[in-house]
Amino acid sequence: MTTPTIATLSRQLDDGATTSRQLVDSALAAIAAGGEEARKTYTALHAEPARAAADAQDLLRRAGQHPSPLAGLPISVKDLFDEAGHVTRAGSRALEDAVPASRDADAVARLRAAGAVVVGRTNMTEFAFSGVGINPHYGTPGNPADPARIPGGSSSGAGVSVAAGHVPLALGTDTGGSIRIPAALCGIVGFKPTQRRVSLRGALPLSWSLDSIGPLARTVECCAIADAVLAGEAEWVPPPVGLAGLRFAVPQTVVLDGMEDAVATAFDAACRRLSEAGARIIEIPMAELAEIGPANAKGGLPAAEAAHWHRDLLAEKGDLYDPRVRVRIERGQTMSAVDYIEVTQRRADLIARTDRTTADYDALLMPTVPLLAPRIDAFAEDAEFARLNLLLLRNCALFNFLDRCAISLPMQRAGELPSGLMLVGAAGADRRLLSIAAAVEPVVGA
Repeated sequence: MTTPTIATLSRQLDDGATTSRQLVDSALAAIAAGGEEARKTYTALHAEPARAAADAQDLLRRAGQHPSPLAGLPISVKDLFDEAGHVTRAGSRALEDAVPASRDADAVARLRAAGAVVVGRTNMTEFAFSGVGINPHYGTPGNPADPARIPGGSSSGAGVSVAAGHVPLALGTDTGGSIRIPAALCGIVGFKPTQRRVSLRGALPLSWSLDSIGPLARTVECCAIADAVLAGEAEWVPPPVGLAGLRFAVPQTVVLDGMEDAVATAFDAACRRLSEAGARIIEIPMAELAEIGPANAKGGLPAAEAAHWHRDLLAEKGDLYDPRVRVRIERGQTMSAVDYIEVTQRRADLIARTDRTTADYDALLMPTVPLLAPRIDAFAEDAEFARLNLLLLRNCALFNFLDRCAISLPMQRAGELPSGLMLVGAAGADRRLLSIAAAVEPVVGA
């Protein structure tokens, strides 16, 4: 991974050391050089429109206009975001003949208004319904750390596009970990904002109660720059925060269960380094986490809400779906209105209780995913796919359900396979969490 940070590239553009056209051409050249793996990373490339947009950004910069640090930088967007004139396939064959979008999704429009140049649409788990990243329709992009391993999902191509050095920023979505899981497994940073922070309009839904839109990038600062744009806020980078005296709670329920030795070792080392830097690491029971699985036992909000959105498309083109995705959506058809209301009521109760439990802590700390990226061939059998998918999603999905903001940072040592450290903040405390994460990043990173 050699792509410079957003701030570095923006300075180079300001100084005349490069141009947007050169950056876009370099991105497209890197994608072309990636061969088959890069082909599986994207469902569409916008080579000529991207070059034209880059030329326009160069003209604006020469005229003294560059609306944000993203101006002129190549980015990728996940295949479930509307782009005017393009079909939103969401990684599925069932939408290949859909009508092209008439306008950009709000998130894409905000990035374009900030001057970002979209070079392509990234591959994903079909309809965003798993944390693995396998796509039988368009291929599964291999993990840049080891192409025989999964990239994580559902924003699989987004994570690979950054980790492979194609672009400095990717736009993804996160319903149960779909930003943080590929970030952790690919060795980059992924930020899931509080759900209401970024407009969902123009993003094909999985669960409108849980879907969040956020960035994948090389650093916390890169994610913070993009988050401000996506949230429609003024340009912002995380101010310095001292680690000394910060209180990090490590839940002892669910999130540490079944960790692979390599992840446990990396997590213990990260906690030790933070403690040595002056932070207080406090183990807490947080028994409420054990109630979330049973609350979702009949399929939960994603299954019910996906079943509602997909009912007509499934009836017409269900045979074109990935069977492993279809079965999870169809599970929602068995839920009654009473079941759905029960989940929403239990969710509200758990949010209130966990807010009280964690009120005295600056952030929660845990592994993003309890295992390293499994090999792609480990998912050949349906039963093993289901088991591993649940493990990949487990820690992240807890905090979508609890309506929290969260970020995944690389915590592996040099030469090790990537693993992620997740920091979880309170709902609405996104900027506070980003500031804390920026302080944690150099302490726990390779």
